[in-house]
Amino acid sequence: MADFIRFFIPFYFILFFIISFVGISYKVAKKIGKNPNVLPKGDSAYALVGIYFKMMLLALFVYTMLLLCFPEDISEMFKIHLLEHNFLQYTGIIVMIIALVWVIMAQLQMKNSWRIGVDTTTKTELITHGLFRFSRNPIFLGMTVSLAGFFLVLPTAFAFSFLLIGSILMQIQIRLEEEYLIKEHGQMYLAYKKRVQRMLSLY
Repeated sequence: MADFIRFFIPFYFILFFIISFVGISYKVAKKIGKNPNVLPKGDSAYALVGIYFKMMLLALFVYTMLLLCFPEDISEMFKIHLLEHNFLQYTGIIVMIIALVWVIMAQLQMKNSWRIGVDTTTKTELITHGLFRFSRNPIFLGMTVSLAGFFLVLPTAFAFSFLLIGSILMQIQIRLEEEYLIKEHGQMYLAYKKRVQRMLSLY
């Protein structure tokens, strides 16, 4: 199991990044004629969130690469032994795979509306079908679940930190996007907001 985890985690996050960020962004860029990555630059609070998110992704990449190269040292560092159980690890692996499929489905359902950040220069369609019937932010939900699964597979303080920090940054980003969507779509978004929960509607 340890050897499988050693290779699974780096491969998973590399695949996640290549498909969900690079691949989908390239696909959308070809259709709309511009880069869908619209995270702002500068010293604004919003730009700072983007910088922190990029730093977290870099830290996650370095951590998983260290796990690949030094599995025994990294996997045992700050391990939470209470959560070290094969059942939880298998559960975490399944959760991570489901989360990846969920994120890709949500991105494909967004079609040309997919953006990394808030695009204030182009009015995009408000997507309310598919997975967006159950969550106003299915992509962020999938990313959060993916990090939770990662923590189950490798229960260390580092993995928990990625889950905690990632969740905080995503919740901030969600609220920034909501402010824009209210201005852009008005009553249509307010009605959608009332009908569907921010992360998951169970009814």
